[in-house]
Amino acid sequence: MEEHICIQKPNSQNDQIIKNWEYLCSDITEKIISYLPIRSIVIASSVCKIWNSIITSNSFTTKISGTKKPWFFLCGQNSIFYKNNQAFAFDPDSNEWITLPTSTLLSQDFFIGSNGFFFATTSENFSFKPIFKNTWVQTSPLRFSRCNPLVGVYNNGSRFIVVGGVRFVGGLVDVEDRLAVEIYNPTLDSWELCQPLPADFRSGNSSQWLCSALLKGKKFYVFGIYSCFVTCFNLDEHLWSEVQTLRPPGILFSFLMTCQDCLVLGGLCNSPNGINFIIWKVDEETMEFSEIAIMPHELMYCLFDSDEDDKFASLKCVGLGNLIYVYNEEHHKNYPACVCEFSNEFGKFSWRKLPNLPAPASKFHRVISFCSNVSLDNILVGARI
Repeated sequence: MEEHICIQKPNSQNDQIIKNWEYLCSDITEKIISYLPIRSIVIASSVCKIWNSIITSNSFTTKISGTKKPWFFLCGQNSIFYKNNQAFAFDPDSNEWITLPTSTLLSQDFFIGSNGFFFATTSENFSFKPIFKNTWVQTSPLRFSRCNPLVGVYNNGSRFIVVGGVRFVGGLVDVEDRLAVEIYNPTLDSWELCQPLPADFRSGNSSQWLCSALLKGKKFYVFGIYSCFVTCFNLDEHLWSEVQTLRPPGILFSFLMTCQDCLVLGGLCNSPNGINFIIWKVDEETMEFSEIAIMPHELMYCLFDSDEDDKFASLKCVGLGNLIYVYNEEHHKNYPACVCEFSNEFGKFSWRKLPNLPAPASKFHRVISFCSNVSLDNILVGARI
């Protein structure tokens, strides 16, 4: 953005043209800056003192953080060469990928992301940090240590819920381990043990087999990607609902998300017309579903080399706000991704392919993805992007 703009100075007898931003009132300057993508806003904060004071004000950072579209985060871990770990963030407002600092990843830990935070877990420790800050905080020990749990953030980041996961004993998975559920209070650095995940999920209780969806900050849903079992944890009453089955006809595997403050299911479906990626809206009370979008075939085949069933096994899906991202977690096509954007109340939608990841992208043994709203305040005081 240029530093000067031509405007008409009010009450000027000579109609003098003034070429300086300082003659714009702060309200107009703030309005103009607010239309920029977040990364451009961060750059603009270094242009001059006036812009910096506007951008760093609490009112502006709060407003901007609430109006920008959620970002898509893709983080890869290489279990052999830790230096090849990489993390990327996609800003839909600027349609660009941003390479995050390598310090984002803790090389020795299982890594998770959710609702504005990164988490790292081992059999002994649990750590967290806001997405764009550099310092990790290690919590007091979980009552039931585990790896690869589901993690949700609610009450504006004042509570973390940790569900399931696996525990290793002597290098082997403890198959008798409880499906533990604990809630963390960062202010008190304390854990509360809650009712465990229903036993229906015992055969696959880690984030490799389960996904979760936080609805309206009140309900935390757990869904079996392949089993199609679904249950809901009431975050006020700390109780699980009855386990139900959410399985559209022909479904191969699927992922439960929230979109437009509703439950949404996205999955690969084998239908008479071939294999399709379909998105359904789900009624939170009855678990009834209705189709709302199908990925165009030409776009789906941008993500894969062929239509063999095993090629589609690397498909993953995450979503938030009015955006649903689908990507291939295999390296051979450089982790291609696309997004479906909905208008109000799912009336209209559009699909588009995302730009390629910044080159060169490493070969990852594990890929972690999630959507999150982004705090401008955290970026301004945290790591550079």
